[in-house]
Amino acid sequence: MFVGHWAPALAVASRRSAPGVGALFIAAQLIDWAFFILLLLGVEHMRFSPGISAMNPMDLYHMPITHSLFGAACFATVFAVMVWAATRDRIAAILGGAVVLSHWLLDLLVHVPDLTLAGDPPKLGLGLWNYPAIEMPLELGMTFGALWFYASARRPAPLRLGLMAALLLALQLFNWFGPIKPEVTAGTSVLALAAYGLVTLTAWWMGKSARASA
Repeated sequence: MFVGHWAPALAVASRRSAPGVGALFIAAQLIDWAFFILLLLGVEHMRFSPGISAMNPMDLYHMPITHSLFGAACFATVFAVMVWAATRDRIAAILGGAVVLSHWLLDLLVHVPDLTLAGDPPKLGLGLWNYPAIEMPLELGMTFGALWFYASARRPAPLRLGLMAALLLALQLFNWFGPIKPEVTAGTSVLALAAYGLVTLTAWWMGKSARASA
């Protein structure tokens, strides 16, 4: 799952008590931010193996820190504590932590078995990447349904909302249909982190035009 990870961020951002949408976009992909940094540092590992699933050629064979349930819970807790320290708002902290944890739960739906509970086997994943007719409409429906829900509640500027929607769609189409890299390089991490950064900045910009209360 790619842009679908931002669906919980958009849904939660519609609430008055939630952190800002930019912060929530970081929360939604915090686990992958960490993964691609650790990949760059050689701590976690992946390789491209076309055919490992019908939709995604990434063989995510070693990511015990970021993509274990225990690791995801640790990231969620740290993020929640940071939100609480910044806002002294317990509800905002809980919501932010829940968005971080949602990443692992959504990955469980689509990944072939490569997730763990605490870094060691068994490896988990329901494998919807092998069923494009299910995964593709599910991801688009979640993402744009959540964007509509956020827009209905917070009324961001139409131009900013439209650019957000166009960017999400363009990135997801590139993810599905773009060229397959022959090997993992430093550029793999740089490209992913740049995409996450661009979407996060666009979400923050969109949120600046939204109503202060929902």
